[in-house]
Amino acid sequence: MMDHSVRTNLFSHIANYAGNQGIFIDRINGGNDHVHLLISLGSNQNIARVIQTLKGESSCWMNKSGMLPFRFGWQDDYFAVSVSESQLDTVRAYIDGQIEHHRVKTFADEYQEFIEKFGFADRL
Repeated sequence: MMDHSVRTNLFSHIANYAGNQGIFIDRINGGNDHVHLLISLGSNQNIARVIQTLKGESSCWMNKSGMLPFRFGWQDDYFAVSVSESQLDTVRAYIDGQIEHHRVKTFADEYQEFIEKFGFADRL
């Protein structure tokens, strides 16, 4: 389980590393079991490579940092959707409010609702 300071350090590291790699992270936040990123992809970037880069480097950094008493690793999967310009402020607010939001609803419950609501269940 990661406390607030560990999450803050991890998310700050991811954002800084991403910026150094030319990856623009607009927002980053999450809980103990997930992270939300609002990323603006450049024309020469693709989501699979960006996520692979961020997950690989950040897990290596976390394990070298000694902040956790266990080996840190991301799950293999990720979920990505595009966001229209008109919804950016809504998505930013959602990402910013992750800790409070998941006090009411678990990430697993929310994920399942999202998959069903938008018809992704047939595609997984």
